[in-house]
Amino acid sequence: MATISRTQRGSGINSQNRAGWLFVLPTVLILGVFLFFPVVMAAWVSLSDWRGRGSPFGAGVDFVGGKNYVDTLSGKGIAGRDFGTSIRNNLYYVVLVVPLQTALALALAFLVNKRALRGKGFFRTAFYFPSVTSSVAITVLWLFLFSASGAINGMLELFSIKGPNWFDDPRGIIHLMLGGGDAPAGMSKPVFLGLSGWDWISGPSVAMCAFILMAIFTTSGTFMLLFLAALQSIGEETDEAAQVDGANAWQRFWYVTLPMLRPTMFTVLTLGTIGTWQVFDQIYTGSQGGPAKTTLTPAYLSYDAAFNSQNWGRGAAIAFILFAIIVVFTLLQRVILGETDPTQPGRRQRRADRLVRLHAARAASKAGV
Repeated sequence: MATISRTQRGSGINSQNRAGWLFVLPTVLILGVFLFFPVVMAAWVSLSDWRGRGSPFGAGVDFVGGKNYVDTLSGKGIAGRDFGTSIRNNLYYVVLVVPLQTALALALAFLVNKRALRGKGFFRTAFYFPSVTSSVAITVLWLFLFSASGAINGMLELFSIKGPNWFDDPRGIIHLMLGGGDAPAGMSKPVFLGLSGWDWISGPSVAMCAFILMAIFTTSGTFMLLFLAALQSIGEETDEAAQVDGANAWQRFWYVTLPMLRPTMFTVLTLGTIGTWQVFDQIYTGSQGGPAKTTLTPAYLSYDAAFNSQNWGRGAAIAFILFAIIVVFTLLQRVILGETDPTQPGRRQRRADRLVRLHAARAASKAGV
């Protein structure tokens, strides 16, 4: 048999590499034109005073450095205070939507995965249907349901509760719980991004609560499918084996099922965090930041600054700040979940394994092994 020289082998590999690059070249060019170049252009715009006329690389566009970022993050003036308000609003939105939609999606996945449930296809379709419906259409429907004379307030009247005019009520729910009124003397001064401590603890407004409910309603079905696929990959044999070992329903869920769902849980939480920080179309269709800017979000503020105020530099700067926020929250989420490699066991899985080994050692010692 003829021996293939190292030179011939290297030539064959190089030939395959060239052929591979030739096949992916159209995709690389398309991504470069429609993805990489716009990002570079947006980065330049965020550092310039471009007003939307002509080319952003034209001679009349001046480099202003980090002025747009400083004006946005300084908390001074209308621009700084609006950005602080949008961050506060969106932060409450993220903190409430992500855990609730994840918990609901997991519960729905367990429900439609049960053997005893009849009509599984119907329920899976029904739960998933809001996720594929146009967000604009659902927002318009929500405006009718949560109007002053809508169905939601009609249901509340059955329990002798006078419902608010949801999308026109700027009051924060934490302020309402505390009795409302003016800010205490020690909490009236700006502390961060131009907002006072009293503003930061206001909670989401009544109007934002309606958007929070809508987000949970429309996104839980998508994440339900991810959890359902993970549950079906686990199979019922694992749960039955834990049941034979004497684990009750809660122990089987907490120590067996949930650790095995950890990669999917991380994916769901990451997608949920990214999606909630990018919320735009519901705000644009439903309230455009009102009432009293209590539904203003960074994504809508970026659009408003660029397209309505023609301050494209500030709009691009807000977009890059929002990108940095999303990256920080994603990394923080990885740290909290102990997520260095989704394929490796996390803290809860390792703790469960230690408990199993300890239980086995005790059982062996009692049996005299």
